[in-house]
Amino acid sequence: MVAEIDNKIVGHILFFPIKIISQENEYETLSLAPMSVLPNYQKMGIGSKLIEYGIKAAKKAGYGSIIVVGHPDYYPRFGFAPASTFGIKLPFEVPDNAFMALELLPNSLKGKQGTVKYPKEYNDDD
Repeated sequence: MVAEIDNKIVGHILFFPIKIISQENEYETLSLAPMSVLPNYQKMGIGSKLIEYGIKAAKKAGYGSIIVVGHPDYYPRFGFAPASTFGIKLPFEVPDNAFMALELLPNSLKGKQGTVKYPKEYNDDD
């Protein structure tokens, strides 16, 4: 999704399907990443509108949850909480408060603990 002002793209947000994998099961969720707003357009609420619109679109598409690695002072205002509270982990190290999850439906992450599996393109080591 993009944000435009006067036919100029000033921000964007991307969500992509991702899996949470445990020893027994795997569950689909969405990952929010990346999001950006041009420097001259920051602090105007554009990022917030992109996230709010993205959350609504994810619900409409039938997703139950979203994960994000991001600023711990920013994303909680949209309902994100540390993913560790749901038993969800990353395959790499980040501070606990910077890895968050949002249940789009009540209890959509209940019992879905595991490790996030990013697509190979995300982890490209070349």
